[in-house]
Amino acid sequence: MTVSAFESGKSIPLDVVLSAVANEHRRAVLRSLNQTEGEAMQVSALVDQVAERIRDEEPPDDDHRQRVHTALHHIHLPQLEDCGMIVHNTETNQVRNSTDELDQQPLALIDMYEAC
Repeated sequence: MTVSAFESGKSIPLDVVLSAVANEHRRAVLRSLNQTEGEAMQVSALVDQVAERIRDEEPPDDDHRQRVHTALHHIHLPQLEDCGMIVHNTETNQVRNSTDELDQQPLALIDMYEAC
């Protein structure tokens, strides 16, 4: 398991944060994890929440959930972990947020923009 930027006391560079929140899937992951208040979340529960947030039909079907799971597993969770925004424990198949409030500010700005 890796040490997060928050745990090491280092802030994540702004360009890295902006790149991470540029994708809808990664924003949905971070929003879902923000609601857990630091607790770890099972990947299966995260997939369900992300699929619900970015659904392209009503309600999300199994094919949609499988596409989300594949994208999270192969692309988005590794990218978020590489930049220090999450910690993904592959042994327990759990994910938790590892950012501090400062690193979450760009996501909050995007939320305000999307609400308009």
